[in-house]
Order: sequence, then C-alpha cells, then structure tokens
Amino acid sequence: MAKVIVRTDRAGVFFGELVEKNGTEVQMKNVRKLFYWTGAAAIEQLALEGTKRPNECKFTVVVSEIEITGVIQIIPCTEEAIANIEAVKVWKM
Repeated sequence: MAKVIVRTDRAGVFFGELVEKNGTEVQMKNVRKLFYWTGAAAIEQLALEGTKRPNECKFTVVVSEIEITGVIQIIPCTEEAIANIEAVKVWKM
C-alpha cells in the first residue's frame, strides 16, 4: 500500500496508507491527522521531504482505519518523507 498525504475540503490533512479511492472518498489505514506543521512550506514539500522542524509539529495518534470524504488532493510520499513524518512525536492532550 502506498503512503500518501490526503487533503480534504473540510476535514484537514491526513497521512497514511491509501487502501481505496472512489470519487472524492478514500479508505485509509494507519492514519495520522497532520493538524499543524512547520518546517515545510506546503503539503507538497511534506510529501517529498517531511518537516525540518519535527518538534514543532502537531500530528495526531495513529488510527487503524478511516474513511475520508471530500478529498481534493492525494500526494504520494517519498521514503524520506515517510520516515520523517512517522518519527514526529504524537501530539495529544
């Protein structure tokens, strides 16, 4: 399964394994919401390089699977970006 970053029109930005796409809906596994980031200009840079400031990012816990609607962008991640994003400490209250 390919690891991707998905942008939605209302729910935010997510990172995880793309399982299936049907129109503007996707099924994903092992997903984190990328609530806030710095150290990358946009999600395109995150997908290629990850973040240069991992300690300042707010990436949520991993959920085992999720259905997301309203998808407007899907960007495949490089191995470098995957390792970088997965290494960001979980942000939670």
